This record gives sequence, structure tokens and C-alpha cells, in this order.
Amino acid sequence: MLKASPKDWIDLNRDILHTDVQLFINQNLNSDLTKIVLSGSPFPHIPIQELVEQIKSKSKVKRKLPTWYNTDQIFYPNSINLEQSSSEITAQYKAGLTKGKKLIDLTGGFGVDSFFFAAHFKEVFHCEINRDLSEIAAHNFQVLGAKNISSVPVNGIEYLMKSNVTFDWIYLDPSRRNDIKGKVFRLEDCLPNVINHLDDLLKFSDHIMIKLSPLLDISATIKSLNFVKEVHTIAVRNEMKELVVIIEKNHTDQIKLVAVDYSHKRKTIFKATFPIISKASYSFPETYLYEPNSAILKAGLFNEVSHQLNIDKLHINSHLYTSCKLINFPGRRFLIKDIFKYNKKKIKKLFGSKKANISIRNFNESVAEIRKKTGIKEGGEDYLFFTRDLDDQAIVIYCRKV
Repeated sequence: MLKASPKDWIDLNRDILHTDVQLFINQNLNSDLTKIVLSGSPFPHIPIQELVEQIKSKSKVKRKLPTWYNTDQIFYPNSINLEQSSSEITAQYKAGLTKGKKLIDLTGGFGVDSFFFAAHFKEVFHCEINRDLSEIAAHNFQVLGAKNISSVPVNGIEYLMKSNVTFDWIYLDPSRRNDIKGKVFRLEDCLPNVINHLDDLLKFSDHIMIKLSPLLDISATIKSLNFVKEVHTIAVRNEMKELVVIIEKNHTDQIKLVAVDYSHKRKTIFKATFPIISKASYSFPETYLYEPNSAILKAGLFNEVSHQLNIDKLHINSHLYTSCKLINFPGRRFLIKDIFKYNKKKIKKLFGSKKANISIRNFNESVAEIRKKTGIKEGGEDYLFFTRDLDDQAIVIYCRKV
């Protein structure tokens, strides 16, 4: 197999890696880019557009990719190439689900996933059809000390089909941008089309991991793919980031659903099986109120939360839960201070001109409309949930975080 080396660079401007240029980039991460453009490049061999691109891209990865951000001599692609890149948190999680001697990443991109897979495999092959991006990744792997990754600037699917090598795992992250259809959200519209290629991929590995858009429908995705073993919904700080599907050749048993959320330096995992057959229990609000995290909501584990944790839902369509005693919960927990029927005048009298965080669940008015009618300002320690109870009555639950 081929291995790209930074020594082979043709199109990339290696002058960007000079110490004085890197210093300039680091000193201007928070600067006004318009002013920098107007001032022009202080380096004769580096166009101002390339310099600004490095500044812009690096400034975007501080939180998402701290290892890259805090490492000297890293070369960055344009910001568009960084958009679909995994974060370190999600890449580490996915890598922890795998192990073996050889893995091939068919859609390598900036190389974040390949880098973390490398800690679990003897060899990792990073395929990226964009030659510049492949060379950038190859350089960064060397800088980061990942010496067991081979970067190949080719179409990953075509490369795999021509090889005589089998792998312990195949990983791919189909692009959600189609040259003809633009941004897409259906699995069959992503590139490469996993549905069409799945049988061929299974000739080269018994284990396939696919990273998908969090907007894809889980049930439809499972129906469109054979041998699905696991589906992971991954959220960071309660924001859905990735939908990950694991396929194991000839797997026909139950499918595991795993909802993962990383918030406040804590990982919360909730597991179930697909299809969901459990039933929820219901009650009126009690002492505590619970709001599930976005990974739970994406996985559709509404009834399973009630069943496993032995807590009640407020309404079949609200996805809010309640209990008399405080429990550990995969989401936010609140102590209920008061409950009252929805009445604009009463709410305005109690909270008008005050600050409160407003959430709506199964309610026919938006947050903006409620704020406009009541005068409640955003923020503070109070939380107001506008929802419906078992009698389908509009209610407001006043609470504070526990």
C-alpha cells in the first residue's frame, strides 16, 4: 500500500510551517480578519488568502480539536473541510468500540477519526480522494506521532475493491454534500452510497462502522442496511453530533441502541434494544421533573426511560418525566416549586419583567410568543416548562435545577 509523505507535497505551501509564520498565526487567532486582509501578507511567499485561511481554520478547532490546536506545526485545511470532521470526544468514543490489527478509513478527511483509531490498531489506512487534504493529514499524523497510519490519496471504495487485503474493521463517513443535490440527509443520497456498496464492503471485513448525520431517521436507516448490530446516538453538551451504525456480517440478533452524552466532563450512557417494545407509566407532576438529553430523544427511548428508571411520564407526547424521590437521570433534573394551569395574566403577574428560562414541550405556543405575551426575560435560575398534563390541560411547571 502507498504512503504519502510531506516530502512529496506539490501544491501545499510549506512556508506556512515556518516558525515566524506559525507565530503570526497564533498571535492573530482573535484578530479582525478583515484588517489582516487589508494589511496584506507580511511574508513574501505566502498569499494573504492562505494565511487568513490558516488563522480562520485554527481558531475554529480550539474546543473541537484541542490536541491539534495545542500542537505546533499543524497544517489546517479550509474551514469547509473541518465542518464534517469528528470532534476529539466523538472520535475517541468510536475508537473505543473497535480493536484489531488493521482498519481502513475509506473517507479519511482531515484524519481525526484515523488518528484515534490508530491507538487501537497495529495499522490504519487513511484514504482521502482530495490530494491536498490527504497530504495535510499525512503531515499532521507525523507531527502528532501517529506513525502507524498510511495516507493514500485515492477514492477509498475504488482502492479497497482493487486490493487483496482484508481488514478487521472498515470505517466510513459518507459526505452529506452531493454535487448534484447539495446538502442531503437521506442515506441513499450520501457519497459514497453505503446501501449500494455494503455487499462489496462485507467481502473485505466482517465489521463496518458508519458515521451518519444526526438528522437521519434511525428506523429508516436500519431498514435500509443489512446486519445492523448497534446504533449509537452521540451528543456533546446536549447537542446531537453523530449517528453511528455498526454492522457485523451475518448479525441477525437484536440491535443494540446506545445513547451517549458528554456534558460537564461527565459521560452518560443509556442502553436499550431495537425495536422498543416497553411501555411507559404516567402520572401528574410530583416532586422532581426530568428532561432527557438529546441523545435519548434522538434514539427514541421515551418509553424505555420510564420503564428502566421506574419513573413516570407527564404525557404521551411531552417526553418529560417525574418522580417523588430524586434519581440519577440521563439529562437535566429539576425540583418542582409550583404547578399551575396556563394563564397569561397569572404568569405575567408572577414572572413578568423577571428572568426565567422557558422550555416548551407539547405546547401550542413558541418560546418567543410566550415571552412577548408575558414580558419574561431570558436567563436566571428559574425554569418554566410549558407543557400538558395527563388530562391534556396546558400547564406551567415552575422549577429550579438540582
